[in-house]
Amino acid sequence: MAATINGSRSFFLLAAMVILFSSRYGGATAATRGYIKYKDPKAAVDERVEDLLTRMTLPEKLGQMCQVDRFNFSFFPPATRHEIFTKYMIGSVLSNPYDTGASPSNRVNVSNTMQNLSLSTRLGIPLLYAIDAVHGHNTFINATIFPHNVGLGATRDPDLVKKIGAITALEVRATGIAQAFAPCVAVCRDPRWGRCYESYSEDPKVVNMMTESIMDGLQGNAPYVADFKTKLAGCAKHFVGDGGTVGGINENNTVADNATLFGIHMPPFEIAMHANRAMLTDYLKNSLKFQGFVISDWLGIDKITTPPRANYTYSIEASINAGIDMVMVPFQYKEFLDELTKLVNGGYIPMSRIDDAVRRVLRVKFSIGLFENPLAEETLIAEFGSEAHREVAREAVRKSMVLLKNGKTNVDKVIPLKRNVKKIVVAGTHANNMGWQCGGFTLTWQGFNGTGENIGRNKALQIPTGKTRGTTILEAIMKTVDSTTEVVYVEEPNQATSKLHADAAYTIVVVGEAPYAETQGDSTTLSIAAPGPDTIRHTCGSGMKCLVVLVTGRPLVIEPYLDTIDALVVAWLPGTEGQGITDVLFGDHPFTGTLPRTWMKSVTQLPMNVGDKNYDPLFPFGYGIKT
Repeated sequence: MAATINGSRSFFLLAAMVILFSSRYGGATAATRGYIKYKDPKAAVDERVEDLLTRMTLPEKLGQMCQVDRFNFSFFPPATRHEIFTKYMIGSVLSNPYDTGASPSNRVNVSNTMQNLSLSTRLGIPLLYAIDAVHGHNTFINATIFPHNVGLGATRDPDLVKKIGAITALEVRATGIAQAFAPCVAVCRDPRWGRCYESYSEDPKVVNMMTESIMDGLQGNAPYVADFKTKLAGCAKHFVGDGGTVGGINENNTVADNATLFGIHMPPFEIAMHANRAMLTDYLKNSLKFQGFVISDWLGIDKITTPPRANYTYSIEASINAGIDMVMVPFQYKEFLDELTKLVNGGYIPMSRIDDAVRRVLRVKFSIGLFENPLAEETLIAEFGSEAHREVAREAVRKSMVLLKNGKTNVDKVIPLKRNVKKIVVAGTHANNMGWQCGGFTLTWQGFNGTGENIGRNKALQIPTGKTRGTTILEAIMKTVDSTTEVVYVEEPNQATSKLHADAAYTIVVVGEAPYAETQGDSTTLSIAAPGPDTIRHTCGSGMKCLVVLVTGRPLVIEPYLDTIDALVVAWLPGTEGQGITDVLFGDHPFTGTLPRTWMKSVTQLPMNVGDKNYDPLFPFGYGIKT
């Protein structure tokens, strides 16, 4: 039996449509005087949830099922922004991946302003604020940016990943945000997928190990959240099977038998689904006894129909009845609430389903301490992007590095590199580019080129820009070599480069992919981005002794150049702490990383994963030369 499951998310913005809603439900009759159980922190969570639920009108309930974008509040007219919380009683807000932050203090103020509006309503139900934090607090300038998940998978170090989760939680909390859309627990089975770097591995055992550790770091080792001030609510994403789409195409169908679906793609979700009742309700909620809430992705329910929004009323009905508890709208919330109200009033969605959804949302809010600690504090800001956090990121970088080749012969080792030579050449566009080093989902959705000071969309929308703190690979090399060593940087070598620098002891070539996210990263070729191939030809291919460092979110086609390369290292997408790369290149620490993915010879072999019958890789899963 084969199962076909639709994929996950595409990110783009829509303008809001203004449609008011009304309800025949109202006039909640629960006692309003004396002891109020839901306000008692000593009462059991489920008892508090039930007490509050009995007091809520239908509009108050439906507001808890709706998540809107923060831009509705910060960039739309003041006359309407307060209504988001006081009239429509929206229960959750997200910052989208374009929502670059520059000042933790300012974001705390925005968070608290929204929260106070929520608290001013009749029942005072606090707001849940969420953000994508997939490799650190990645939309914030000067945050600690860790390697993307594919690099963490190469470390095979769950204790380290737990530390990363804890630091991410602290830095997100420092900006007044209580939920992270992380971790991505996809098991990527085809590197042509543009989200493959968000996956820890092609092997579900590695993904399981890392999922458990990152969740412990984000939330703490407790039934819910261990520390209301420094921990947050995690969110396993996106949907079972998202890493197995046909052709590695984002949001494509995944066609698999039940053994593959439940043996490879489901396990990470069991440790930590849009219109699929069998998955969302029957399996996740009933079989696994999942106690949290299920949230749709950005405009996710719109895509139930083809074309999207062809029948929005049907999309709402199908998704809510399937088991979606909160819908990421993110702008047309008035229309969503109007249609949802009509569906409930008309009997198309039973009140039992609404109560189940709201019960789950409230349970999370009580469990993470929002009712007792709704307002953010500035006490954590001093730790935001701290040296201690960056040291952990640096450790993650060096442990994620994988050495694939070290010398053309067994006696001609290149690594460790000598640091006290007369001259070295550093070549390639990726050697001195913080944005390309960090990859997608950094400062902005698709990542950035350069330092972060010139992001066109941000300037057009008056969203913050600025140089984000960190160390590029070139800067790390210059800090590491002897003070007498001349370091020559050639961004784009040409045919004259090898002759001009024939006296160089060796050349470090840094090439790879340009940043991308989601569908924009889907690739049918998996080729090194231009001018990378020419950079290799004009250095390694012209007789220079060379070490190639690949900055990439996935395996790339490298076999055509392999014979000319003396040494080959994959750095993945290391984040801001480039010094971790030189830690292993120059021998201060050993290479310990191993491939979390099979490295193919050509794209014609894909999909190809460890355990496949016809397994003929260039470098197998788990390969990595130790030093």
